[in-house]
Amino acid sequence: MTDKTEVTQANEAFYRAFEKRDINAMGLVWFQGANSYCVHPGNNIIMGWESIRKSWDSIFKNTSYLEIDQEILSIEVGESLAYIIVLENVMQIAGGKNLKAQSLATNVFQKMAQKWYMVNHHASPLL
Repeated sequence: MTDKTEVTQANEAFYRAFEKRDINAMGLVWFQGANSYCVHPGNNIIMGWESIRKSWDSIFKNTSYLEIDQEILSIEVGESLAYIIVLENVMQIAGGKNLKAQSLATNVFQKMAQKWYMVNHHASPLL
């Protein structure tokens, strides 16, 4: 299996965990150290896995339905770092309201112990 295939699979696992609102599956994708970073659309930077986990947990607990269509715009894979640029179309039901949003996300992965882990997810809203 090529590194590009493995990075693509890690990215798919991230979006499956996101869409299913599965914090345990999300934890398998992310590097669980202090050098992980996350920016949700319109929010500030979150640093370190514990804070990132809490942010996802809050999103999952406050969302009753989530559907994400994604379009990969670019994939670049190096020896130990890779990034994927993704156009996200998100439909969610939260607080009884149907919400639709479109974001541009950069997902960065680092290869550690022969596995690709997400170390950065930065999503910005498209207006």
